[in-house]
Amino acid sequence: MRNIRLIFFVPLLLVIAFLTSCHSPLKPMKEGLWRGVFILPGNEIPFLFEVKGKTIDSTSVSLINGDDRFELKKIVYNNDSVLIPIDLYDVVLKGKLTENNIDGMFIKTGNNKKISSIPFKATYGTLSRFARNSEPPSVSLHGTWDINIISSGELNKTVGNFSQKGEHLTGSILEISGDYRFFEGEVQGKKFSLSAFGGSSPYLIKGEFLNDSTFTGEFVTLRQTSKLEGRRNPKAALPDPYAETPLKAGYSSLEFSFPNLEGKQVSLADPKFKGKVVIVTILGSWCPNCLDENAFLSSWYKANHQRGIEIIGLAFERKDDFDSAKKSLLSLKNRLGIDYEILFAGKSGTDNAAKALPAINRISAFPTTIFIDKKGIVRKVHSGFSGPATGKFYADFKTEFNGLMDSLVAE
Repeated sequence: MRNIRLIFFVPLLLVIAFLTSCHSPLKPMKEGLWRGVFILPGNEIPFLFEVKGKTIDSTSVSLINGDDRFELKKIVYNNDSVLIPIDLYDVVLKGKLTENNIDGMFIKTGNNKKISSIPFKATYGTLSRFARNSEPPSVSLHGTWDINIISSGELNKTVGNFSQKGEHLTGSILEISGDYRFFEGEVQGKKFSLSAFGGSSPYLIKGEFLNDSTFTGEFVTLRQTSKLEGRRNPKAALPDPYAETPLKAGYSSLEFSFPNLEGKQVSLADPKFKGKVVIVTILGSWCPNCLDENAFLSSWYKANHQRGIEIIGLAFERKDDFDSAKKSLLSLKNRLGIDYEILFAGKSGTDNAAKALPAINRISAFPTTIFIDKKGIVRKVHSGFSGPATGKFYADFKTEFNGLMDSLVAE
């Protein structure tokens, strides 16, 4: 499943080797906008980022995708090099820095070793994501689409939702497990291109219209290039996310007990949750869609918990190790300002999540959200999350969510 990415910690040895291989720091990256490209065989995936801070200690980098900004701190400079850690996803951008350029590598790690790396280059002040020509758009990608992603003979039916203003494009692709987050790009003539890099993995979509209502193209990831087939459909929709994760026969409630980030066991039977509406969200700090959902829940909880509502996050992490999980989950809590409990429930994976919650028949997505009424009865289970990049689908989710919570609180 797309959004269940088993991505692990950047080894401490990598950072130590980087620090000890260099000597005196030079000037920090220039403040302002930069354009980067990830270099793959036969393709380049562009991305944009903004640097702020005039000193080495104050530098931050914000990845730009449409209206989304993902801020990165703790930038490290040594001699002629820069290291940009992306802690939540255990990714690092490491490269040689000159006044207007970076030449380096995108590195992911797992099991304390490098699991993938690709070269990237970045240039200061080049603001166009894609190379432009003088050909104006002759078609529009605006609206919703049925999109087939075809890879190795397998067909994955998805939904696309895009906004087009002139030649400028934003939008995302949705699956039942979640969405690919924020894409940005442009249309030139009958051709279009979009890319995304939010810290976890870069993506590229490129296509060409056959007519106003159909297109073909390619979807490029670090692992593979897949064929795309798109057909315009104003009623395009995913399967019912409330039908994907049923309870087992004979079960109507959940039982669990896991440690919070202070090491204290927390259970639904605790007095704190008695007589309250409770949301249980199954998450991982490594999961981009979980980041989006918990950003929404964190803000919503601050405004609504006084109505008799509690939220519990059950986190399944890269390692089955409390200290390692605590570090990642504290980073997530601090980034999003989360006030509700997050419990460490075990190692990542849908099978592990299902074993930890024996009342659930299966877990098909991270995140999965469980709604429990004041009597402790599970009323609904929602698989996946269509986040803010999905436009009207995100708006529809918020309307449904608030309606459900209002009804449960009123009971």
